[in-house]
Amino acid sequence: MINAKQTFLNQVRSRAAEDLTAADMDRLTAILSDVLEGFRVEELKTDSWTANDDDLLASFVSSLNVQGRSQKTIERYVYVISRFMKAVNTTTRSVTVYHIRDWLTAEKKRGIQESTLEGNRTVLSSYFSWLFREGLIEKNPITNVGVIKVPKKQKKTYSDIDFEKLNQCCESIRNRAIIHFLRSTGCRISEMCGLDRDMVDLEALECVVHGKGNKDRTVYLDPVAGMLLAEYLKQRTDTSPALFACMRGQERIQPNGVRVMLKKLGRTAGVDHVHPHKFRRTLATDLARHGMPIQEVANLLGHEKLDTTMRYVVLNKEETKYNYRRYA
Repeated sequence: MINAKQTFLNQVRSRAAEDLTAADMDRLTAILSDVLEGFRVEELKTDSWTANDDDLLASFVSSLNVQGRSQKTIERYVYVISRFMKAVNTTTRSVTVYHIRDWLTAEKKRGIQESTLEGNRTVLSSYFSWLFREGLIEKNPITNVGVIKVPKKQKKTYSDIDFEKLNQCCESIRNRAIIHFLRSTGCRISEMCGLDRDMVDLEALECVVHGKGNKDRTVYLDPVAGMLLAEYLKQRTDTSPALFACMRGQERIQPNGVRVMLKKLGRTAGVDHVHPHKFRRTLATDLARHGMPIQEVANLLGHEKLDTTMRYVVLNKEETKYNYRRYA
């Protein structure tokens, strides 16, 4: 974190920026810096987190609830905002652009990835922008904090061979049903784990899932996934309503349990980076390659923005070259 002296100089620059030229600003701060060398500068302890700040955060959370944000999303917002406010140790109304930039810089030095930093910046932007629109703060401190550029990495999908390796190494009909269900529906892991038996229509090979933003959408199973799921449910002897249950007992399987199972399955099958979300990306890519309009792919995955869907689709250079020659 920057020290109190630097915070003071930054605030001077910020407040005098409209009245002084850049040269005059540099001279003023240089003079102030020299003068302050003979003084001990500390931020007032009165500018610490107060009950009023808790009220502001509580009001923001209420607005998120009204918007229909998921509990998981709200918890993440509260976590990031609380961490930030604790780190800068000042009141919400006293936060400046320098507090935010310095905190993000400190997080980056800790080894936090750019994608996570941008996510944290987005959370703070939502919070302070809402406070400013509501008239609860006089100035939005994040206005001049630019978007953090996230390196674009080529995400991978499961090849047909990868998927068959996973399929052959499954030790139970339940696990086979799970990987085929994820592969054919493109469900998020939380969506799949939240399904009950009576929510799946095995004759129509479809089901309605409750996704992000409290929105329902219909997803579809291919015939093999439907057959495996029917076989798995037929073998079940428990009375749990859950579509997928734990191997022992009748508790509903949890997302972390599926992740652990897939990681172990990947090691056994010799397939790298096996995780639930990769099935979603694989489905999106396969559908796009076979000509499904990207808007329909977005609807199937439950994406509100096409940009999100496009980040899921992985097209290699040879396919791009082929399509160029085909349409040019």
